[in-house]
Amino acid sequence: MSLTTVTDLALRALRESGREADELTILAVSKGHSTEEIGALYEAGHRDFGENRAQELRDKVPDLPDDIRWHFVGPLQSNKARIVRPAVVALHSMDRRSLASAWMKGSGRPPACYLQVNIGREPQKSGVVPEEVGSMVSGLGSMGVPIIGLMTIPPLVDDPEESRPHFAALRELRDELRTDHPAITGLSMGMSNDFEVAIQEGATVIRVGRAIFQD
Repeated sequence: MSLTTVTDLALRALRESGREADELTILAVSKGHSTEEIGALYEAGHRDFGENRAQELRDKVPDLPDDIRWHFVGPLQSNKARIVRPAVVALHSMDRRSLASAWMKGSGRPPACYLQVNIGREPQKSGVVPEEVGSMVSGLGSMGVPIIGLMTIPPLVDDPEESRPHFAALRELRDELRTDHPAITGLSMGMSNDFEVAIQEGATVIRVGRAIFQD
């Protein structure tokens, strides 16, 4: 694929769902890719990029244009929050209070966060299990953490349709939360193999790496 192909497929999925183009952000997940490769996408007009390693993000940012909107999409150690926080517009992997405490340190308002939900209840994955999301959102809110949405990585499957129930469950969980937490509107879900299904189920952010950067 390519950025153009991913964009075309994403727009088609939006249209089929009765949604508008401005309801979706495509994150080009650039981990492991050079500043030259990122720069080429930037020159093509893309601005939203995702990294999942703190040191890699730190090293890339100074060599690329200031108006790139960086997102952090991977697991984050609390002691690395100070590296990531000044560089990004959003953290997509908030999952515990210790990380929240580290995220709140520093000057100014901290960047927005998506609460990571372990929607498939997989023991090897980070994230809050669904029944604890409400209490976690309330707790983080009391700390001042700006939670704007939910994020998930569903179980790995061969058929993207198998991910649909997980995406639908995250959307339903978001909708329930909005009664008491109206700021929670975002759904960060969908990657290279299943982003079209995720969009159909309400994704507002998709995190696509391989399908954009592969030749």
